[in-house]
Amino acid sequence: MKLYLVRHGKTKGNSQGRYVGRTDEPLLGQSVQELKKSNAAPVGLVITSPMLRCRQTAECLYPGTEILVQAGLEEMDFGLFEYKNYQELSGDARYQAYIDSGGESGFPQGETLEDFKRRCCHAYQSALKKIRERNVESAAFVVHGGTIMAILEKYGMPKKKYFDWQIENGGRIEAGLYDEDKLLIQE
Repeated sequence: MKLYLVRHGKTKGNSQGRYVGRTDEPLLGQSVQELKKSNAAPVGLVITSPMLRCRQTAECLYPGTEILVQAGLEEMDFGLFEYKNYQELSGDARYQAYIDSGGESGFPQGETLEDFKRRCCHAYQSALKKIRERNVESAAFVVHGGTIMAILEKYGMPKKKYFDWQIENGGRIEAGLYDEDKLLIQE
């Protein structure tokens, strides 16, 4: 089976370098137009995060295709850092501690990286079950950058670390699903 992992299009917060996790903002108009012009390979099913930016991206890229919303695929909960950018957080000792930990420490009043990864991978497994039940030959996950990174760190081949799987807004990774849940990345 062929799977596509697609990061949602650009939002206002993305364009300002903000930590956009639980903020449910729409895509920028320009991003909608760009997505509608892009040539996404047709798929039999689309799995998306419940967040508006992902649902809008799925509708732009895969009009007329069945879209299933999968809880658990949401972006990380950035806690007190939500919708702030580097400039707004510079000088905050908690933010410096997060940076010094290499992004491993988690966010004050938010999720730890390990809890986030576990949530995303559990939701990925639930979504795979739905995909298999529908017996489709290809599917797309339209989700968040962090969600893609969490899934690919655990299931992607070749093996890479979490931050090595970063992808730009509107970017896509094509993979072949094999060995139950592993993803062989097509480069």
